[in-house]
Amino acid sequence: MRVWIYKWLPIIFGCHCRSDRSFYWKGTQFPICARCTGELVGMILCPLTFPLVSWSPWIFAILMLPMILDGVIQMVTSCESTNIRRFLTGFLFGYALMRLFLVSTIWTFHFGYNLVPK
Repeated sequence: MRVWIYKWLPIIFGCHCRSDRSFYWKGTQFPICARCTGELVGMILCPLTFPLVSWSPWIFAILMLPMILDGVIQMVTSCESTNIRRFLTGFLFGYALMRLFLVSTIWTFHFGYNLVPK
């Protein structure tokens, strides 16, 4: 299973897997970078907290902006983020992305069901 995770997680996330931007556990590099690790944790925690959080979908769209801004700032300036910042912005992005996916899936079933003649 571990070999599978180390092979497929970087492919699924499109991760660069740079060693200087990754976390380590007992001397072993995580299979994905700090930002992608945050996204994965956010995506996993979102369904678990889905019933507890009932914000507008616009809030979740806004929660995606910090990661986008952080990436753009690093690309166009000499400013470098820390791995903690990368993790946190990735977490917000992953949580918001999964929330928007779940809400859109629920809406699709709801409105699709209402279109069926009874």
